[in-house]
Amino acid sequence: MPEVRLVGDNIEPGVYRTNEALKMAEEQELDLVEISPNAAPPVCKIMDYGKFLYQQKKRDKELKAKSTQIVIKEIRFGPQTDEHDYEFKKKNAIKFLSDGAKLKAFVFFKGRSIIYKEQGQILLLRLAQDLEEYGKVENMPVLEGKRMIMYIAPKKKGK
Repeated sequence: MPEVRLVGDNIEPGVYRTNEALKMAEEQELDLVEISPNAAPPVCKIMDYGKFLYQQKKRDKELKAKSTQIVIKEIRFGPQTDEHDYEFKKKNAIKFLSDGAKLKAFVFFKGRSIIYKEQGQILLLRLAQDLEEYGKVENMPVLEGKRMIMYIAPKKKGK
């Protein structure tokens, strides 16, 4: 490429010969970086490329630190889960919600136990009521095939 359009700090923007632009970058002890190769003539900028990469990595790291990973924990019940098992699973559910994970509670119906779907729904609604102070119900119990599923999201810690 014989000519480039030059932009950047401490220079007069305009169209320069490529070797002239490289010489200007060398004088300032900076790099000549091609920004838009498809333009006619290509657009280049005089800058410290190493510093630019460092700042970009730093910015990406900050964004990654601010974003949160959503974890979904599952708890499985049978339609006729007894009291002790229910309490044990409720205790685990409280732990999961306190740690900030979403909870997927479901009742699994095997064989003919599908006739107890009302019991399964009552069980899930009871769980939702018991976990009211730790999380809020995202989806009410829904029957999907042989499973009745309900999602509970943790409450925000600030509240």
